[in-house]
Amino acid sequence: MNAIALNQATLAQLPASIQTPSYARNTLTPSIVHIGVGGFYRAHQAVYLDDLLALPGHEQWGYCGVGLLAHDAAMRDAMQSQDCLYTVVERSAQGDTARVIGCIGEYLYAPANPQAVLEKLADPATRIVSLTITEGGYYVNQGTGEFDASHPDIVHELAHPDAPRCSFGYLLAALRLRRERGLGPFTIMSCDNLQNNGEVTRTMLLAFARLVDGELAGWIEAGCAFPNSMVDRITPATTDEHRAMVSDSFGIIDAWPVVCEPFRQWVIEDAFPHGRPAWELVGAQMTHDVLPYEKMKLRLLNASHQALCYIGMLLGYTYAHEAMADAGIRQLVRRMMDIEVTPLLEEVEGIDLASYKDTLIERFSNPAVRDQLARIGTEGSARIPKFVLPSVREALQQGGPIELLAFTVACWFRYLEGHDEAGAGMPLNDPHAVRLRELALHGGSDATALLSLRELFGELSDTPAFTESVSLSLAGLYNLGARRALDQIVA
Repeated sequence: MNAIALNQATLAQLPASIQTPSYARNTLTPSIVHIGVGGFYRAHQAVYLDDLLALPGHEQWGYCGVGLLAHDAAMRDAMQSQDCLYTVVERSAQGDTARVIGCIGEYLYAPANPQAVLEKLADPATRIVSLTITEGGYYVNQGTGEFDASHPDIVHELAHPDAPRCSFGYLLAALRLRRERGLGPFTIMSCDNLQNNGEVTRTMLLAFARLVDGELAGWIEAGCAFPNSMVDRITPATTDEHRAMVSDSFGIIDAWPVVCEPFRQWVIEDAFPHGRPAWELVGAQMTHDVLPYEKMKLRLLNASHQALCYIGMLLGYTYAHEAMADAGIRQLVRRMMDIEVTPLLEEVEGIDLASYKDTLIERFSNPAVRDQLARIGTEGSARIPKFVLPSVREALQQGGPIELLAFTVACWFRYLEGHDEAGAGMPLNDPHAVRLRELALHGGSDATALLSLRELFGELSDTPAFTESVSLSLAGLYNLGARRALDQIVA
């Protein structure tokens, strides 16, 4: 098969088995600006809109993608060279299917042209700004839950309000422009894995705005909507292996395809005063209360990801399905869900929790997806406090067990040291990597230094039931080794 370079002109040359945009892309209005055009967004929110645009009468909705970070230059180059088209491959035991997504009309790279990004955000046609900026991108002090005004990004924005660099800086500068021009605000929709992600966005952005311009903060508070949402689709980072597979199996030369599992879920709070796409027509669930769905997903799926990834890397595994084939890790995940997390969850309308957990085990174990443990373990300093510690706090309040949750934290501490059981290096992708590794190396089997990070653990730093359990597990990981420590904790 002769592979074809993907762009608008070559769409008609692709094999008939590959779904391509059936709508006229040049008629779309880029009324949604999305900040953070990574793999998950392109496998999730963009796919929903692509499905919707295949139905007649929805041309008023289209995406403009924005990259704010220096490393987004690679995505800019890939997207712009392909007329913002890209391939999504769904992988399962039944085989692979490919489709081309066309709902992104343009891609703007902020470091090269910040004014173009501000003008797009301030454009009257922009009605929604959506975000996938990672869990650490909301400037929350994990210990207090308050806005972290000392973060280097925010320090820069406060000193240079007319030269934004981070997402909050751009949002505030654009909202100021809209107010000056007599326009209303846009809706801001977080699509990151945070409980109450819309409310968190609102609280943090308003705290930032009050430091910059109190009147603007009041205007945002009065008119800007921040709907909550729950998002779910396992999407590994794109590799050269994926690029080769897309070329060899589907005949498409794509600089940045996306590979994902077939499952996807999106629950959205229906709070869009300036209009929204009819996502419910293509499988999204619109509701007035996202919280039960968010809590279920974050506490079961995301916390279980943390449980399997660090111990998995310590034992030398690379992929999630390899870790889940390990009987000890599989037991750890299932028991943590069943014994320590499920008792903390309320009933969720339309969801059978036992079936949901069975499905999670199947999804984690899908060998076709080849989800990297290093990806799952990214930004542990943001993910452990958001996915694992809330269950610890609730369990302690209710007198429930926390042994497996604490073991997960201890595995993260041991992972921070940087080497697996065989002495091989492990990647550490975390905004606080230098400090975390320094504390891990200094403390070794003694968890005291890491547990003293109140900005991560808050009052748990002074809670013996938690600190003693983590300390015991960390000592076991160092003294017994990861395998024996795991066997002991699930015995």
